[in-house]
Amino acid sequence: MLALVTGATGFIGANLVEMLTERGWTVRALRRPASSLKALAGLRYESAIGDVTEPSSLGAAMAGVDVVFHVAAVADYWRSDVGSMMRVNVDGTRNVLQAALDAGARRVVFTSSCAALGRPPFGQMLDERAQFNLQPHEFPYGYSKHLAEQVCREFVGRGLDVVIVNPAVVFGPRDVNVISSSLIVEAARRTIPFVPPGGVSVVDVADVCAGHIAAAERGATGERYILTGENLTYRQLFDIVADVVGRPRPRLVLPPCALRAAAWLVDLLHRRLGRKLPVSSEQVRFAVETFWFDSSKARRELGLTMRPVAETVARTHRWYVAHGYLAGNAATR
Repeated sequence: MLALVTGATGFIGANLVEMLTERGWTVRALRRPASSLKALAGLRYESAIGDVTEPSSLGAAMAGVDVVFHVAAVADYWRSDVGSMMRVNVDGTRNVLQAALDAGARRVVFTSSCAALGRPPFGQMLDERAQFNLQPHEFPYGYSKHLAEQVCREFVGRGLDVVIVNPAVVFGPRDVNVISSSLIVEAARRTIPFVPPGGVSVVDVADVCAGHIAAAERGATGERYILTGENLTYRQLFDIVADVVGRPRPRLVLPPCALRAAAWLVDLLHRRLGRKLPVSSEQVRFAVETFWFDSSKARRELGLTMRPVAETVARTHRWYVAHGYLAGNAATR
Protein backbone atom coordinates (compact mmCIF):
# COMPACT_ATOMS: atom_id res chain seq x y z
CA MET A 1 0.00 0.00 0.00
CA LEU A 2 1.25 3.45 -0.93
CA ALA A 3 0.35 6.26 1.46
CA LEU A 4 0.80 9.98 0.94
CA VAL A 5 1.23 11.89 4.19
CA THR A 6 0.72 15.64 4.02
CA GLY A 7 2.26 17.58 6.90
CA ALA A 8 4.87 14.83 7.16
CA THR A 9 7.50 17.18 8.57
CA GLY A 10 5.29 18.02 11.55
CA PHE A 11 4.70 16.28 14.86
CA ILE A 12 1.83 13.92 14.07
CA GLY A 13 2.87 13.54 10.44
CA ALA A 14 6.40 12.37 11.25
CA ASN A 15 5.15 9.87 13.82
CA LEU A 16 2.64 8.60 11.28
CA VAL A 17 5.39 8.13 8.68
CA GLU A 18 7.32 6.09 11.25
CA MET A 19 4.39 3.85 12.18
CA LEU A 20 3.28 3.31 8.59
CA THR A 21 6.74 2.15 7.53
CA GLU A 22 6.96 -0.10 10.58
CA ARG A 23 3.70 -1.72 9.47
CA GLY A 24 4.91 -2.34 5.94
CA TRP A 25 3.42 0.59 4.06
CA THR A 26 5.33 2.52 1.41
CA VAL A 27 5.22 6.17 2.42
CA ARG A 28 5.46 9.31 0.31
CA ALA A 29 5.98 12.40 2.44
CA LEU A 30 4.69 15.70 1.10
CA ARG A 31 6.85 18.62 2.11
CA ARG A 32 7.47 22.20 1.08
CA PRO A 33 10.88 22.99 -0.47
CA ALA A 34 12.08 24.89 2.60
CA SER A 35 10.62 22.58 5.25
CA SER A 36 12.93 21.31 7.97
CA LEU A 37 13.31 17.52 7.94
CA LYS A 38 14.29 17.36 11.60
CA ALA A 39 11.14 15.53 12.71
CA LEU A 40 11.71 12.87 10.04
CA ALA A 41 15.29 12.10 11.08
CA GLY A 42 16.13 8.41 10.75
CA LEU A 43 12.94 7.47 8.88
CA ARG A 44 12.47 5.81 5.48
CA TYR A 45 10.18 7.60 3.04
CA GLU A 46 9.86 8.87 -0.50
CA SER A 47 9.94 12.66 -0.67
CA ALA A 48 7.44 14.69 -2.70
CA ILE A 49 7.73 18.46 -3.00
CA GLY A 50 4.45 20.31 -2.80
CA ASP A 51 2.28 22.73 -0.85
CA VAL A 52 -1.34 22.17 0.10
CA THR A 53 -2.08 25.81 -0.71
CA GLU A 54 -0.83 25.34 -4.30
CA PRO A 55 -3.14 22.91 -6.14
CA SER A 56 -0.82 22.54 -9.14
CA SER A 57 1.89 21.10 -6.88
CA LEU A 58 -0.22 18.17 -5.67
CA GLY A 59 -0.89 16.11 -8.79
CA ALA A 60 2.50 14.43 -9.04
CA ALA A 61 2.51 13.66 -5.31
CA MET A 62 -0.84 11.86 -5.65
CA ALA A 63 0.20 9.59 -8.52
CA GLY A 64 -0.46 5.94 -7.68
CA VAL A 65 -1.43 6.65 -4.06
CA ASP A 66 -3.83 4.27 -2.32
CA VAL A 67 -4.50 6.26 0.87
CA VAL A 68 -3.96 9.94 1.59
CA PHE A 69 -3.40 10.95 5.20
CA HIS A 70 -4.10 14.67 5.19
CA VAL A 71 -2.35 15.82 8.36
CA ALA A 72 -1.00 19.21 7.21
CA ALA A 73 -2.40 22.12 9.21
CA VAL A 74 -1.53 25.27 11.07
CA ALA A 75 -1.88 23.97 14.62
CA ASP A 76 0.09 26.56 16.60
CA TYR A 77 -2.78 29.02 16.30
CA TRP A 78 -1.45 31.32 19.03
CA ARG A 79 1.64 31.96 16.86
CA SER A 80 -0.20 32.30 13.53
CA ASP A 81 -2.50 34.80 11.89
CA VAL A 82 -6.05 33.76 11.12
CA GLY A 83 -5.71 34.33 7.37
CA SER A 84 -2.84 31.89 6.92
CA MET A 85 -4.58 29.38 9.20
CA MET A 86 -7.72 29.47 7.05
CA ARG A 87 -5.71 29.16 3.82
CA VAL A 88 -3.91 26.05 5.04
CA ASN A 89 -6.59 24.39 7.16
CA VAL A 90 -9.63 25.04 4.98
CA ASP A 91 -8.50 25.91 1.45
CA GLY A 92 -5.59 23.47 1.72
CA THR A 93 -7.99 20.68 2.67
CA ARG A 94 -10.13 21.43 -0.36
CA ASN A 95 -7.05 21.33 -2.59
CA VAL A 96 -5.87 18.00 -1.18
CA LEU A 97 -9.29 16.37 -1.48
CA GLN A 98 -9.71 17.57 -5.05
CA ALA A 99 -6.28 16.22 -5.97
CA ALA A 100 -7.10 12.89 -4.29
CA LEU A 101 -10.40 12.68 -6.18
CA ASP A 102 -8.69 13.49 -9.48
CA ALA A 103 -5.96 10.89 -8.82
CA GLY A 104 -8.40 8.13 -7.90
CA ALA A 105 -7.13 7.63 -4.34
CA ARG A 106 -9.02 4.87 -2.56
CA ARG A 107 -9.45 6.72 0.74
CA VAL A 108 -8.50 9.94 2.53
CA VAL A 109 -8.05 10.10 6.30
CA PHE A 110 -8.41 13.70 7.42
CA THR A 111 -6.76 14.84 10.64
CA SER A 112 -9.25 17.17 12.27
CA SER A 113 -9.21 17.99 15.98
CA CYS A 114 -11.38 17.77 19.05
CA ALA A 115 -11.36 21.56 18.73
CA ALA A 116 -13.82 21.13 15.83
CA LEU A 117 -16.38 19.66 18.23
CA GLY A 118 -16.78 22.83 20.25
CA ARG A 119 -17.06 23.48 23.98
CA PRO A 120 -18.47 20.75 26.24
CA PRO A 121 -20.73 21.59 29.17
CA PHE A 122 -18.53 21.89 32.27
CA GLY A 123 -17.53 18.50 33.61
CA GLN A 124 -19.14 16.61 30.73
CA MET A 125 -17.78 14.94 27.58
CA LEU A 126 -18.60 15.52 23.92
CA ASP A 127 -18.79 12.69 21.41
CA GLU A 128 -18.79 12.57 17.59
CA ARG A 129 -22.36 13.90 17.39
CA ALA A 130 -21.33 17.31 18.75
CA GLN A 131 -21.70 20.42 16.61
CA PHE A 132 -19.28 23.34 16.80
CA ASN A 133 -20.88 25.76 19.26
CA LEU A 134 -18.42 28.65 19.47
CA GLN A 135 -18.33 31.91 17.57
CA PRO A 136 -15.57 32.00 14.93
CA HIS A 137 -13.71 34.78 16.72
CA GLU A 138 -13.77 32.84 20.01
CA PHE A 139 -11.63 30.01 18.64
CA PRO A 140 -10.49 30.51 15.03
CA TYR A 141 -8.47 27.27 15.02
CA GLY A 142 -11.45 25.15 16.05
CA TYR A 143 -13.60 27.02 13.53
CA SER A 144 -11.07 26.31 10.76
CA LYS A 145 -11.19 22.59 11.53
CA HIS A 146 -14.99 22.72 11.65
CA LEU A 147 -15.01 24.28 8.17
CA ALA A 148 -12.49 21.72 6.92
CA GLU A 149 -14.78 18.92 8.12
CA GLN A 150 -17.60 20.50 6.11
CA VAL A 151 -15.33 20.36 3.06
CA CYS A 152 -14.73 16.66 3.76
CA ARG A 153 -18.46 15.97 3.85
CA GLU A 154 -18.90 17.88 0.61
CA PHE A 155 -16.35 15.61 -1.07
CA VAL A 156 -17.97 12.49 0.39
CA GLY A 157 -21.10 13.65 -1.42
CA ARG A 158 -19.03 13.83 -4.61
CA GLY A 159 -17.91 10.23 -4.25
CA LEU A 160 -14.59 10.53 -2.39
CA ASP A 161 -14.07 8.10 0.50
CA VAL A 162 -13.10 10.31 3.46
CA VAL A 163 -12.82 9.37 7.14
CA ILE A 164 -12.27 12.02 9.84
CA VAL A 165 -10.22 11.57 13.00
CA ASN A 166 -10.33 14.06 15.87
CA PRO A 167 -7.26 13.93 18.14
CA ALA A 168 -7.31 15.65 21.53
CA VAL A 169 -4.17 17.28 23.01
CA VAL A 170 -1.31 15.12 21.75
CA PHE A 171 1.95 14.37 23.58
CA GLY A 172 4.86 12.30 22.33
CA PRO A 173 8.25 12.19 20.59
CA ARG A 174 9.27 14.14 17.48
CA ASP A 175 7.46 17.34 18.51
CA VAL A 176 10.54 19.26 17.39
CA ASN A 177 8.77 22.62 17.34
CA VAL A 178 7.56 22.11 20.93
CA ILE A 179 3.90 22.76 20.20
CA SER A 180 1.74 20.13 21.89
CA SER A 181 4.44 19.03 24.31
CA SER A 182 5.43 22.50 25.48
CA LEU A 183 3.94 21.86 28.93
CA ILE A 184 6.42 19.04 29.55
CA VAL A 185 9.40 21.11 28.42
CA GLU A 186 8.37 24.16 30.45
CA ALA A 187 7.68 22.07 33.55
CA ALA A 188 11.15 20.54 33.27
CA ARG A 189 12.72 23.99 33.08
CA ARG A 190 11.04 25.50 36.11
CA THR A 191 8.58 24.79 38.90
CA ILE A 192 5.01 25.71 37.99
CA PRO A 193 3.42 27.16 41.15
CA PHE A 194 -0.24 27.22 40.07
CA VAL A 195 -2.63 25.64 37.59
CA PRO A 196 -5.87 26.68 35.90
CA PRO A 197 -9.18 25.30 37.16
CA GLY A 198 -10.33 23.55 33.99
CA GLY A 199 -9.44 20.28 32.35
CA VAL A 200 -8.19 18.75 29.12
CA SER A 201 -8.24 15.53 27.14
CA VAL A 202 -4.81 14.00 26.42
CA VAL A 203 -3.63 11.27 24.05
CA ASP A 204 -0.31 9.67 23.06
CA VAL A 205 0.86 10.41 19.52
CA ALA A 206 1.41 6.67 18.97
CA ASP A 207 -2.27 6.05 19.72
CA VAL A 208 -3.22 8.90 17.39
CA CYS A 209 -1.18 7.32 14.58
CA ALA A 210 -2.67 3.90 15.29
CA GLY A 211 -6.06 5.57 15.06
CA HIS A 212 -5.21 7.05 11.65
CA ILE A 213 -4.18 3.66 10.29
CA ALA A 214 -7.21 1.92 11.81
CA ALA A 215 -9.43 4.59 10.25
CA ALA A 216 -7.82 3.89 6.88
CA GLU A 217 -8.35 0.17 7.26
CA ARG A 218 -11.66 -0.08 9.13
CA GLY A 219 -13.27 3.34 9.44
CA ALA A 220 -16.68 4.10 7.94
CA THR A 221 -16.87 6.63 5.13
CA GLY A 222 -17.87 10.10 6.30
CA GLU A 223 -17.62 9.23 9.99
CA ARG A 224 -15.73 10.99 12.77
CA TYR A 225 -13.57 9.17 15.31
CA ILE A 226 -12.41 10.92 18.48
CA LEU A 227 -8.87 9.93 19.46
CA THR A 228 -8.18 10.56 23.12
CA GLY A 229 -6.77 8.72 26.11
CA GLU A 230 -7.69 10.29 29.45
CA ASN A 231 -9.82 13.23 30.54
CA LEU A 232 -8.01 15.05 33.33
CA THR A 233 -8.29 18.22 35.34
CA TYR A 234 -5.31 20.50 34.85
CA ARG A 235 -4.38 19.75 38.45
CA GLN A 236 -4.19 16.03 37.68
CA LEU A 237 -2.21 16.61 34.48
CA PHE A 238 0.26 19.05 36.02
CA ASP A 239 0.80 16.70 38.96
CA ILE A 240 1.67 13.86 36.56
CA VAL A 241 4.06 16.07 34.61
CA ALA A 242 5.74 17.40 37.77
CA ASP A 243 6.28 13.87 39.08
CA VAL A 244 7.84 12.74 35.78
CA VAL A 245 10.23 15.69 35.39
CA GLY A 246 11.18 15.76 39.08
CA ARG A 247 9.68 19.10 40.06
CA PRO A 248 7.37 19.95 42.97
CA ARG A 249 3.68 19.68 42.21
CA PRO A 250 1.76 22.94 41.75
CA ARG A 251 0.39 24.22 45.05
CA LEU A 252 -2.51 26.38 43.92
CA VAL A 253 -5.50 26.15 41.58
CA LEU A 254 -6.30 29.61 40.27
CA PRO A 255 -9.89 30.85 40.55
CA PRO A 256 -11.74 31.42 37.26
CA CYS A 257 -11.85 35.18 37.83
CA ALA A 258 -8.04 35.30 37.77
CA LEU A 259 -7.97 33.58 34.37
CA ARG A 260 -10.59 35.92 32.95
CA ALA A 261 -8.58 38.92 34.13
CA ALA A 262 -5.43 37.41 32.61
CA ALA A 263 -7.21 36.90 29.27
CA TRP A 264 -8.27 40.56 29.28
CA LEU A 265 -4.64 41.56 29.94
CA VAL A 266 -3.36 39.36 27.09
CA ASP A 267 -5.83 41.02 24.71
CA LEU A 268 -4.74 44.46 25.90
CA LEU A 269 -1.05 43.69 25.45
CA HIS A 270 -1.69 42.22 22.01
CA ARG A 271 -3.43 45.41 20.90
CA ARG A 272 -0.79 47.67 22.42
CA LEU A 273 2.22 45.72 21.13
CA GLY A 274 0.72 44.77 17.80
CA ARG A 275 2.24 41.30 17.75
CA LYS A 276 1.57 37.74 18.85
CA LEU A 277 2.29 36.84 22.46
CA PRO A 278 3.56 33.45 23.75
CA VAL A 279 0.02 32.65 24.89
CA SER A 280 -3.31 33.65 23.35
CA SER A 281 -6.32 35.03 25.18
CA GLU A 282 -8.31 32.05 23.84
CA GLN A 283 -5.94 29.65 25.59
CA VAL A 284 -6.30 31.55 28.85
CA ARG A 285 -10.10 31.76 28.68
CA PHE A 286 -10.49 28.10 27.77
CA ALA A 287 -8.29 27.04 30.69
CA VAL A 288 -11.36 27.65 32.86
CA GLU A 289 -13.34 25.05 30.89
CA THR A 290 -13.20 21.25 30.89
CA PHE A 291 -12.51 20.19 27.30
CA TRP A 292 -13.25 16.49 27.71
CA PHE A 293 -14.14 14.05 24.96
CA ASP A 294 -15.45 10.49 24.64
CA SER A 295 -13.36 8.08 22.53
CA SER A 296 -15.55 5.01 23.05
CA LYS A 297 -16.61 4.94 19.39
CA ALA A 298 -13.00 4.73 18.19
CA ARG A 299 -12.20 2.08 20.78
CA ARG A 300 -15.25 0.06 19.77
CA GLU A 301 -15.26 0.42 15.97
CA LEU A 302 -11.53 0.78 15.29
CA GLY A 303 -10.34 -1.58 18.03
CA LEU A 304 -8.09 1.01 19.68
CA THR A 305 -6.56 0.93 23.14
CA MET A 306 -5.00 4.02 24.68
CA ARG A 307 -1.92 4.43 26.87
CA PRO A 308 -2.15 6.00 30.34
CA VAL A 309 -1.15 9.66 30.34
CA ALA A 310 1.61 9.05 32.91
CA GLU A 311 3.27 6.62 30.50
CA THR A 312 2.92 9.11 27.64
CA VAL A 313 4.43 11.98 29.62
CA ALA A 314 7.38 9.83 30.71
CA ARG A 315 7.99 8.68 27.12
CA THR A 316 7.85 12.23 25.83
CA HIS A 317 10.20 13.53 28.51
CA ARG A 318 12.73 10.78 27.77
CA TRP A 319 12.73 11.74 24.09
CA TYR A 320 13.37 15.42 24.84
CA VAL A 321 16.25 14.52 27.13
CA ALA A 322 17.72 12.02 24.64
CA HIS A 323 17.59 14.55 21.79
CA GLY A 324 19.19 17.46 23.61
CA TYR A 325 16.16 19.62 24.29
CA LEU A 326 16.50 18.96 28.01
CA ALA A 327 19.44 17.90 30.16
CA GLY A 328 18.15 16.85 33.55
CA ASN A 329 15.80 19.71 34.32
CA ALA A 330 17.58 22.32 32.22
CA ALA A 331 16.90 22.99 28.57
CA THR A 332 19.86 22.78 26.20
CA ARG A 333 18.23 23.50 22.84
